[in-house]
Amino acid sequence: MDRHLSDNITDFIINTVGEEYVSFNEPMNEHTTFKIGGNATCFCKPQNKDQIKKLIAFFSENDVEYYVIGNGSNLLVSDDGFDGVVVQLLDDYSDVQIDGDGGDIIVKSKSGARMWKLGMSIAKAGGAGFEFATGIPGTIGGAVMMNAGAYGGEMKDIVESVLVCDKKGNELTLRGDELEFGYRTSAISTNGYIVLEVEIKLQAGDTQEIMSRIDDLTERRRSKQPLDIPSAGSTFKRPEGYYAAKLIDDAGLRGIKVGGAKVSEKHAGFVINTGGATAADVVALTDKIKEEVYKKDGVELELEVRKLGF
Repeated sequence: MDRHLSDNITDFIINTVGEEYVSFNEPMNEHTTFKIGGNATCFCKPQNKDQIKKLIAFFSENDVEYYVIGNGSNLLVSDDGFDGVVVQLLDDYSDVQIDGDGGDIIVKSKSGARMWKLGMSIAKAGGAGFEFATGIPGTIGGAVMMNAGAYGGEMKDIVESVLVCDKKGNELTLRGDELEFGYRTSAISTNGYIVLEVEIKLQAGDTQEIMSRIDDLTERRRSKQPLDIPSAGSTFKRPEGYYAAKLIDDAGLRGIKVGGAKVSEKHAGFVINTGGATAADVVALTDKIKEEVYKKDGVELELEVRKLGF
């Protein structure tokens, strides 16, 4: 489905970020780890925070629908796509600075830095404490916004401050309690802020030991999660007192399919795209999972995956 923005909106976007960083009717299945989704009306890749702030302020003032993504790793885009502007903060906005400060390692990163690349850079610089996060798919911006966690660690344990912009394009620096980190949430997501830059504080450590811990966690992930098949990571949030994967397994749902969407046999907490899955397939399957789990155990599962264009 071809959609169009008015000339003044498209001209503003092109003039702000540069023509080579803007595309129209962009297939979103190329920008999500699920490999699912219709077209976005406009797709742009700003390269600095001034461009980001200008875009967001303009969109807000002119009632332009927009959505900010990183690596698209926790996202399900509708088969009809998204009638608005997708702003991607990824490789074009990913500079990282790592400095030693006494016994500490201070990391300053733009929000588009991929977690794996960032983790490798930190390890080489001898920063300890980021190992749990290195294998989390996506970018540092997304990880901080949702307080991503794994293997007993969460972003709240290491984040010192976050530079964000609000919907009017104003810069704010959030520290400590101002970030309101909770389980898969933060003040950033509840207020609709956009992460511009993140400052992380780590301990100085031995690169070889850090790499060894990363290798160990990577192997544990590979052995238990379907990392070689398109998915959006963990499909459901962990319900208090339970594990989503066990509830799904206990309800006899491991391996069930709707169209090309399937509950992974390797890890029941993952819905995977076996090839050609549509967003409608995923929604039908996740609805069935929620229904069956509630029927069996009385627990309401909540999606961790974000939906766009529905």
